[in-house]
Amino acid sequence: MQTNIVRQPILDNNNNVIAYEILYEENATITYGQGDTEAANVIEDFLTQCKSNNFLEGKLAYLTFTPNLLLKNIPKLFESNKLVIQIEDNVVVHPLAQRVIYRYKKQGYKIALNNFEFAPRFFQLMDIVDIIKINFANKDKSALSNVITVAKSLNKQIVAYNVNSNEDYKLANSLGVKYMQGAVVAHNIKETISRVDHLQSNFFHLIIAITRDDPDIDEIAEIISRDVTLTFSLLKMVNSAYFALKNRAKSVKQALTILGLGQLKQWIYLLSFKNDHGEMPTELIKISFIRGSLAQELSVYIDNLPISRAEAYLMGMFSTLGTLMDIPLEDALADLPIANEIKDALLHNEGICAKLFNLVLAYERADWKTCNNLASELNIDNNILSQKYFECVESINTIWSELIQANTFESDGFNDKRLGSAIEMEFRK
Repeated sequence: MQTNIVRQPILDNNNNVIAYEILYEENATITYGQGDTEAANVIEDFLTQCKSNNFLEGKLAYLTFTPNLLLKNIPKLFESNKLVIQIEDNVVVHPLAQRVIYRYKKQGYKIALNNFEFAPRFFQLMDIVDIIKINFANKDKSALSNVITVAKSLNKQIVAYNVNSNEDYKLANSLGVKYMQGAVVAHNIKETISRVDHLQSNFFHLIIAITRDDPDIDEIAEIISRDVTLTFSLLKMVNSAYFALKNRAKSVKQALTILGLGQLKQWIYLLSFKNDHGEMPTELIKISFIRGSLAQELSVYIDNLPISRAEAYLMGMFSTLGTLMDIPLEDALADLPIANEIKDALLHNEGICAKLFNLVLAYERADWKTCNNLASELNIDNNILSQKYFECVESINTIWSELIQANTFESDGFNDKRLGSAIEMEFRK
């Protein structure tokens, strides 16, 4: 029995992630063939894994519960201040489940109602509902506007979900929705970054160098040393209080040895998309990391894949490059020395590499039907898919936390003048 699970960000008006909805898909033969009590047992075991603060990064979890999941006290896996209990029509029409919902409300849990309709069975629960989730897959603007008007009149929070296109995003904004979720949302979490000189200043060539199967430390040091911004930032971070070095790193090579290639790979990509105010499109960069890591992990299970694990990582990570730089993806990839198979996959949806990339996307979007079909075509077991997703999210969140912490420390006396001298020594080598 396998259960797929994925998290999707819910954002506020300021593009801050306020919560993650946990979406899961259990084996249909158990759910519908034997009743969802058996499914509840499996989901209970599985959800035990995802209550980790590292997986959710301390954010609220939105989770849909069936009547049996509620009756089995599955919400108790989460503290009341860390969970929003989502309910659908199967709970609304279930008398016993309704009573259980009232109990959870008294215990401090927030309640969200999916797919609100103008029907008496929904209005009778309004006294316990905190949040109304509205499906923007419905393109009827009038109907959406009516539901939102009613929700506001009842003083309920509104979350628009299935915001999967720019049209949906603009519509939700025009209707005054403050919280959104969907495929297009993360791609709007950005301050426009149109500085194409990133390509000319080594960032992406550096990423390629450090993700090779056998990275050459001399090549990496040379690329960094050619760019004063990279050299400055690397030495400042490695000599920060975070690393607490007894002797300060005075060269790029020393800094690389201390930082390690694993952290360097993540840090360079993170640094490349800081804007002039030191801010960055956090969630979208995390998506880049997770896509890259998941593609890399799954690549080893695919026979005759024409790209290496390192190249699979680049394919996933570079998939967001056009959005991050606010230019067409084709232009962003044009000058990068990456495999043609990667470009064919990302730009033309062609080849077996495209199937791997689409599998990663389908899992990210909780498109379970497409996910299962592609996994079958690529001979990847669903248990592996789910396991690797969890491992990637946990790993990326850990690395991210370390990088942000290190990057925000002051240089602890390692002033710009001394740093400038260190940079000059590098360039003279």
